[in-house]
Amino acid sequence: MGVALGRLVQWTAPGHGTRVLEKTPLNEAILKEIIMFAESFIYKHPQEAKYVFVEPLEWKTDLNPSAFESGYVVSATTVKSEESDENGQPLLFLSVPQIKVRSFGQLSCFLLIAKDTKLKEAQACIEGNRNPVAKILGLDYNTMKEESSILNILDKITKDNDTESEIKMKIAILLKQLDVNLLNHSLKCISLEIPLHPAAVKNDIELLKRFSGKGEQTVLESIKYTSDYEYPNGCRAPPWRQILGEICYVLVKPHDVETLCITCSEEGVFLNGGKTDDEEINYERKGVIYKDLVTCLKEKSAKFSENMSKQKTRFNEELQKEKNKPNETPKKEAPGALRKAIPGSDKTMLEKNQINFGKSNMIKRLEPSLNWKTTIDSKEHRVSIHEERHGGRVEKSAPSVSAGKAQLIRKSGEKVEEIVSESSSESEEDEEPPDHRQEANADLPSEYWQIQKLVKYLKGGNQTATVIALCSMKDFNLAQETCQLAIRDVGGLEVLINLLDTDEVKCKIGSLKILKEISHNPQIRRNIVDLGGLPIMVNILDSPHKSLKCLAAETIANVAKFRRARWAVRHHGGITKLVALLDCAQNSAEPAQSSLYDARDVEVARCGALALWSCSKSYANKEAIRKAGGIPLLARLLKTSHENMLIPVVGTLQECASEENYRAAIKAERIIENLVKNLNSENEQLQEHCAMAIYQCAEDEETRDLVRMHGGLKPLATLLNNTDNKERLAAVTGAIWKCSISKENVTKFREYKAIETLVGLLTDQPEEVLVNVVGALGECCQEYENRVIVRKCGGIQPLVNLLVGINQALLVNVTKAVGACAVEPENMMIIDRLDGVRLLWSLLKNPHPDVKASAAWALCPCIQNAKDAGEMVRSFVGGLELVVNLLKSDNKEVLASVCAAITNIAKDQENLAVITDHGVVPLLSKLANTNNDKLRRHLAEAISCCCMWGRNRVAFGENKAVAPLVRYLKSNDANVHRATAQALYQLSEDADNCITMHENGAVKLLLHMVGSPDQDLQEAAAGCISNIRRLALATEKARYT
Repeated sequence: MGVALGRLVQWTAPGHGTRVLEKTPLNEAILKEIIMFAESFIYKHPQEAKYVFVEPLEWKTDLNPSAFESGYVVSATTVKSEESDENGQPLLFLSVPQIKVRSFGQLSCFLLIAKDTKLKEAQACIEGNRNPVAKILGLDYNTMKEESSILNILDKITKDNDTESEIKMKIAILLKQLDVNLLNHSLKCISLEIPLHPAAVKNDIELLKRFSGKGEQTVLESIKYTSDYEYPNGCRAPPWRQILGEICYVLVKPHDVETLCITCSEEGVFLNGGKTDDEEINYERKGVIYKDLVTCLKEKSAKFSENMSKQKTRFNEELQKEKNKPNETPKKEAPGALRKAIPGSDKTMLEKNQINFGKSNMIKRLEPSLNWKTTIDSKEHRVSIHEERHGGRVEKSAPSVSAGKAQLIRKSGEKVEEIVSESSSESEEDEEPPDHRQEANADLPSEYWQIQKLVKYLKGGNQTATVIALCSMKDFNLAQETCQLAIRDVGGLEVLINLLDTDEVKCKIGSLKILKEISHNPQIRRNIVDLGGLPIMVNILDSPHKSLKCLAAETIANVAKFRRARWAVRHHGGITKLVALLDCAQNSAEPAQSSLYDARDVEVARCGALALWSCSKSYANKEAIRKAGGIPLLARLLKTSHENMLIPVVGTLQECASEENYRAAIKAERIIENLVKNLNSENEQLQEHCAMAIYQCAEDEETRDLVRMHGGLKPLATLLNNTDNKERLAAVTGAIWKCSISKENVTKFREYKAIETLVGLLTDQPEEVLVNVVGALGECCQEYENRVIVRKCGGIQPLVNLLVGINQALLVNVTKAVGACAVEPENMMIIDRLDGVRLLWSLLKNPHPDVKASAAWALCPCIQNAKDAGEMVRSFVGGLELVVNLLKSDNKEVLASVCAAITNIAKDQENLAVITDHGVVPLLSKLANTNNDKLRRHLAEAISCCCMWGRNRVAFGENKAVAPLVRYLKSNDANVHRATAQALYQLSEDADNCITMHENGAVKLLLHMVGSPDQDLQEAAAGCISNIRRLALATEKARYT
């Protein structure tokens, strides 16, 4: 960090005032990297976050004390953190406007509180602490050489072998890594800055002069140089300014603002101080740097921007003339002929060929021209492409393949891919539609035959005829299935895929545009995979042409809708290449840095995200995306303001968040904050995917807390009121369900009146919404206040009504919700009146173990709170036998829940007698040898209650249940100890059981528990020891008498 701040950060020139950071894209990029490091520090390195700095970081802040909430002592002008060091000094102290921070933990919290002003605060911090590393780690560290390695750091700091030195060492390494990251990131930003040169600037100014003058339609009133003398190198700036990279100075008079004095330099274009009274130029920069003259003028003059958009076509023509002057050849005839032959095809043909004015020179350097070349050789005119592909694609020797041959290709390909599918780790089974072709005698529209003629031109024509045919084909409505199948039936797909292997960019663009449209058809998708189209498209992702990369990625996104296609993309290295596309616009989200990137870079990244979204529906591809470094790039793109970019990015994250390692990475990359932020977007699709991503991630408690901390619960509660979009409603209710697992979140939802809204959604909603609504209510009803709200809002009846459904997930959630409500006696009366207990009991017959277990758990509070529970249970014909037979299940959750139900049933003597007759004792005894603590607890409780009838105590001993119970006392679970001690107390009433307990070492274990703070455990342990001791005394007395 010290090297980066010392060498890369750009400061204002020395003067009378204090030097501050300049407002440059590079500075902003460095500040954002530092913010990301500091914000995530408390989550990634919690132990190091507590380290107290040697000296506090001190700067002037704009934050008011009112912004600080819990964890701080706040007054009118001061704020103190409750967290303090060994001497009682607060780790954060604010005395308006001066702030002192003494740990990374408090620095992370401060940045979270700063929210939108965090960039400004980071700048103030750097300006106020020119050597932050020395303040954090001490002057010892500061004396080290800049080129010191990690080993030097270890040697320098770990002089004392103690914990503080170890933490200090770790922080030193982390700061060193940050320094390297900042240097690499800055190098990347600098490498993207393409310097202007005199010829490019002159060309732009001369073109602007042609379109300047009097009149409203001109772009400017005037533009002129400040100096008429031009040096041999093309510059007009004085030599002492040329050393600084300045090229020339121009005076520009727009229609709507005052005259602007502009400096054109290699670094970019910016406003200077203008002319002084003695006609000298004030060279000092005023404001930001723009990438070219046109961009600068568009920012400064609205009239210029408006007229430029009107004159765009003329500008492009003039620009093309300028480009073509040195090479006046017949090559211009081809585009001209095209325009005459196909009216209105300019947009189709040259859509990607139009280059914005002002970007001409940059694009000339970066990309070759898309104009046709007149040099004709065998490579350009090859009609057949010989290429052998793996995975079922045979060698192609002609532009088209016969229908019979294509069928053979498909069959051989399917054999290979069947093996792949069997060994694939992808979980979903996508159905591929059966192939069908148009019947020969079918009444087909005229478009079908016209497309077939165009395909013939594609097969046999030269490059001009090929492009004309592609443009004409694009003019058809390719969304129609008839047009799509017409291309396929006559062998057009083979030709289009062959064209992707040519060196002609226009042919590739035309072919991909058509493939992109027709690949929405499921049959066409399968045919493209069968013909080996995906490997070629994956190779195109390496092309330097951004238009080609965009089209290839979009087509891959359409094709990769089924498993075989997704496997092909991964198998041919497509995932890594698609992830690389995301890197094109990693910083273009911020206006200050948009000058570094072309708008097409954003489009490339969007198309890459779209393709990854389709590919991420399989586990293997999710892993490939993660290993390729996709998560940090997706996290960066999530900060953009482009909604069309955000939707595929969030969609990809939503798909991947189903995996645990992804959820951990999402948390580490601080993605939750941006997901919450985009919940407030007006785009319904974006809201849906953000909510679904939160639903996937909120399995983790820390993530649920982050959603609350970043204010995500309120927008979720608000979105519940919009019920028209069912997909979004399902996602929102799912997010609320998972967030409700945390009690703090439930309290917030109650404040936002979300529980009342959820009750209203229990009727007239699709099952995917109901599952989530009921799940959320099940979590909320764990609290008394919410159970009352559900009852008062009339929620009990619709919940009971849902017990008759067949959806497994819905039944699991509704039984849990009904069970939670049954804890209140008033609610239980309503459930009983609605015959809810009988419905719950009937679900014990459900074939799904999860439903059985959930129903058994729900029965426990119902039996506990029913008025005449014993009679109610006996009223269910065959009910008790059903419960006892469930003890034969292999599912641990079912067994634990049934044991809990038996505990409640056995409290009634008549019911205990019935279940004893049904053989409950031997079945419970068989379960005793288990290591599952949850089952142990409820099994011990059931045994304890069953001991109350007849000779059940003796029977448990005879069925070898006593010795395993003694082992339960070695468990780490206090609940298991209490239940086991109570069971042993009941069993110790039988002499033989006492002997078994003594032989298995129960006395020693129970003696420790007599001193437990749990009173029930104390009494049970003491009672058991008492019974064992009495038996011993009786035996000893009998021996001597």
